[in-house]
Amino acid sequence: MSRLVTIYGGSGFVGRYITRRMAKLGWRVRVATREPDEALFVRTYGEVGQVEPVPCNLRHEESVKAAMHGADAVINCVGVLAEHGKNTFEALQAEGPERIARLAAAEGVAHMVHISAIGASAESESDYARTKAAGEAGVLRHMPNAVILRPSVIFGPEDEFFNRFATMSRLGPVLSIVGAETRFQPVYVDDVAQAAVLGATGEAAPGIYELGGPDVDTFRELMEMMLRIIRRRRLVHDMGFGPAKLMARAFGVAEKLSFGIIGAPLTLDQVKNLATDNVVSDGAKGFAELGITPTSMEAVLPEYLWRYRPSGQYETLTESARNLNA
Repeated sequence: MSRLVTIYGGSGFVGRYITRRMAKLGWRVRVATREPDEALFVRTYGEVGQVEPVPCNLRHEESVKAAMHGADAVINCVGVLAEHGKNTFEALQAEGPERIARLAAAEGVAHMVHISAIGASAESESDYARTKAAGEAGVLRHMPNAVILRPSVIFGPEDEFFNRFATMSRLGPVLSIVGAETRFQPVYVDDVAQAAVLGATGEAAPGIYELGGPDVDTFRELMEMMLRIIRRRRLVHDMGFGPAKLMARAFGVAEKLSFGIIGAPLTLDQVKNLATDNVVSDGAKGFAELGITPTSMEAVLPEYLWRYRPSGQYETLTESARNLNA
């Protein structure tokens, strides 16, 4: 019988790429998700019955245990950029990973991979970064041979970074951002998936790996690159951390008063994160140690950002020149 891997969050942005790669290797894949009916598309990644979504809530111990029963490896991809209701940073990024690791150790699971993030630190002012560090510590407490991956901002067709700002660029002549000079090292989603697969199959040595792409750019430079690709002329405006914090607090109040109906597009914790560079640390293990050559943004971004151009994929050269000179 082929080996079995349980992927928590296996239908999400990063998880689906890992799921596809594990299925191609012949593994049986159990995709643990809160909404299995919305994850039926993962079945197409393998042969009939090879990939199956199963119900699981990372906050509920019994469902986590049931999802990993009989697994040879587990991969945790669950994480949130903002808190909603009971799905807090503490519950999903600190308690959740430790719960998986503790149960995996008890079940005798051979390999565990945990997706964390660059900037994870117990000393951080950001709850996001602090709980990421707590999650890593919890994993290593129970599964000391785990592989922990810390990617920078991840890009790919379903990302919430370039897609979000490309959408915002349609709304007016100014594109406002926070932390224009903060540096990022964007990493391609399938490269992260490849690293996770190496960890799950035992081909990667245990430890922490920081994953960044071949290029380091400021937030402003990334937005200017994105605007060139989608052929829109916009002023990239840095609103500053002071005004951004005031705005984030106002959004937070509006979200609470509306009982979550009005979602906050910017949170105070995100503003705190944007004040810190998001790049691979000097001396950290990374793609080189995994034998992976990271993919450049230029090779991927045009493949999915074209739809944000003024005329989509059907824009003519004349229209493109006119838009650039507008």
